[in-house]
Amino acid sequence: MAVTVETLEKLERKITLNLPVDVIKTEVDARLKKLARTVRMDGFRPGKAPMSVVAQRYGFSVQYEVMNDKVGEAFAAAANEAKLRVAGQPRITEKENAPEGQVSFDAVFEVYPEVKIGDLAGAEIEKVNAEVSDAAIQKTVEILRKQRRTFAQRGKDEAAQDGDRVTVDFEGKIDGEPFQGGKADGFQFLVGEGQMLKEFEDAVRGMKSGESKTFPLAFPADYHGQDVAGKTADFLVTVKKIEAAHLPVVDDALAKSLGVAEGTVAALHADIRKNLEREVKARLVARNKQAVMDTLIAKAELDLPKSIVAAELDRMVEGARADLKARGIKDADKAPIPTELFTPQAERRVRLGLVVAELVRANKLEATPEQIKAHVDELAASYERPDEVKRWYFSDNRRMAEVEAVVIENNVTEFVLSKAKVTDKAVSFDDLMGQPG
Repeated sequence: MAVTVETLEKLERKITLNLPVDVIKTEVDARLKKLARTVRMDGFRPGKAPMSVVAQRYGFSVQYEVMNDKVGEAFAAAANEAKLRVAGQPRITEKENAPEGQVSFDAVFEVYPEVKIGDLAGAEIEKVNAEVSDAAIQKTVEILRKQRRTFAQRGKDEAAQDGDRVTVDFEGKIDGEPFQGGKADGFQFLVGEGQMLKEFEDAVRGMKSGESKTFPLAFPADYHGQDVAGKTADFLVTVKKIEAAHLPVVDDALAKSLGVAEGTVAALHADIRKNLEREVKARLVARNKQAVMDTLIAKAELDLPKSIVAAELDRMVEGARADLKARGIKDADKAPIPTELFTPQAERRVRLGLVVAELVRANKLEATPEQIKAHVDELAASYERPDEVKRWYFSDNRRMAEVEAVVIENNVTEFVLSKAKVTDKAVSFDDLMGQPG
């Protein structure tokens, strides 16, 4: 029978569903009879309760289940017959004045939009590339040396300098009054490494063991301690101990201590290069993928299904609550989180998801088993026991679905880059990694 579909808004549709009362009654009776064979009720042996008693106790819930099932089946059949791609769940309400012998329902729902993607040949995309330089390798070596540095106490006449570890007592006052967190004894920090505010480091730099100094310190307006933010305190600091840092020599012994199998400096440099190249590749893929996705968002025309956006908003709010809970926030599950905070991001995610899905469908960009396996191999390669990591991925369908999604995005990225006007731009290693030069 032909299905009549009424258009309410851009993506909103309505279908009227009619169900024969006798079909529903027959199914209810069948389920009650099945239930009667196993149900336990007071005063009766299992399976021996009279049908009238079973119907009185369970009739309403069984009727509800049957109606839900039959309406769901009728809706799925009608949507399929009308060749509709339903987005989200339908809102179903019972109608009055149904035809004799039938019950009627209105199903209001959204359909997936038509996605129009502009001419990708006219899109201009900047594709970044970067190389791992010898300087980047040397910088990493220095970081590894710092992680393994030792400290030795300086002489009493030696002043604190950058790189030293100092132990101090300090007390700060604002308008002559102490404040919370403004006092400590035996406090250690490394001079010149940004662990303390600049004025504090500047005051301690050049002091000798046993010396004391009073100095003003202006807290920034955005300081995390709200009680002192934007205020100026007077600090008294006393240096108790100064220790000079000693960095290990870059030799075969250091390479061995870092777990390099060959135990040579050359092998250490090669290992660092390999790891940095892997990280650079991942960063480049992410940056270029972002550029492609931004282009697709700009080129695509489509209406957003409100139900899909609402579902995405719900997921984002729950994610925010889970994050608050992980941080130890009390009653995080009850925290009022305005959904409008996430609306732009949710709409972007839905829009992008629909555009990517259309590109994949139209251009056969699905992930192949070979691509998925290669991606898992690449992910596992950076671990000490790659075979265990591979098993960890392949043993979980959810993790494999995440891998598949990444591979599909990579396929889309390569496809778009192959069609668009691409400008190559070289960026430095430090810029790519977000590190100071």
